[in-house]
Amino acid sequence: MKQSSHHFSLLILLLTVTFYSANTKAQNTEIFFADPTIYSEKGKYYLTGTRELPPEGFSVLESENLKDWYEPDQKNKPFMLFTPQKDNFGTKGFWAPQILKNKKSYYLTYTANEQTTITQSDKITGPYRQTEVKPIDNSEKNIDSYIFKDDNGKYYLYHVRFNHGNYIWVAEFDFKAGKIKSETLTQCFKNTQDWEATPNYKSDPVMEGPTVIKMKGVYYLFYSANHYRNIDYAVGYATAKSPLGPWTKYSENPIIHRSITGENGAGHGDVFFDKKKNPYYVYHVHYSENKVAPRRTRIVPLEFKFNKQTGIYDISIQKDKIIIPKTAKN
Repeated sequence: MKQSSHHFSLLILLLTVTFYSANTKAQNTEIFFADPTIYSEKGKYYLTGTRELPPEGFSVLESENLKDWYEPDQKNKPFMLFTPQKDNFGTKGFWAPQILKNKKSYYLTYTANEQTTITQSDKITGPYRQTEVKPIDNSEKNIDSYIFKDDNGKYYLYHVRFNHGNYIWVAEFDFKAGKIKSETLTQCFKNTQDWEATPNYKSDPVMEGPTVIKMKGVYYLFYSANHYRNIDYAVGYATAKSPLGPWTKYSENPIIHRSITGENGAGHGDVFFDKKKNPYYVYHVHYSENKVAPRRTRIVPLEFKFNKQTGIYDISIQKDKIIIPKTAKN
């Protein structure tokens, strides 16, 4: 997501707030996180994402069933993982968070000021603070961080870099030092499939929102393509035998698209597993057919069918089971 795409004019904000006030019933129940992610632990799910209205930073909701979501503390609404402060890098453009755990600590990796960042807490719900206020790699602009831990204990940072467009890169990540091993930095792939660049919104190539899982020795990289304002913003995946690639894109991409979900701009999310180890994808969609923001949050079960000929899973969604998560009334 480019900086210009995330800075709304004051007029748009005022109109959005007015619309919120005029539609209290709907706005008080449905959830509006863009670039959402869900972290699961001890029977609870924690949902966060990009906020498109004040305050800046990241808020979080929790649930036990994926449908009904609550503030962790009813006295603090919205409940913030953190807001911009001297203890964390960034002053603007807080996008695309991911919660993960390493040993006994929780980490939040996110984008701010068009730089990927990682911060730490003793609790899932924060507050998160950096011991040294800095981005992960300030050698150039990079956004949409996703940290993946391999079976051998090595970590990898998947993220987006700019070069006449947005492209996904990966590098081995030194967790203790909080930085990448630059000698391993590799571009994952280029824009090669028709669905990745449709004419409904003119922009440079955009590939973003990476998420990685591993099954039976194969790495699956989920990503979104097209500009997020494009109605054809969608999700596909690629596979590899190494976390650094080379990657082979699924021939039936995209697996999440408006033609499948029935809603425009379906993309940029995260894979997670429920209490029974069933796979899901959480993502956002456009507000309506004619309006992009604030983007709505959606959750959908994934279906994995092992293909004996290719040795990989063919992945699709259960489109008749899409969940519209809502904040529960107290």
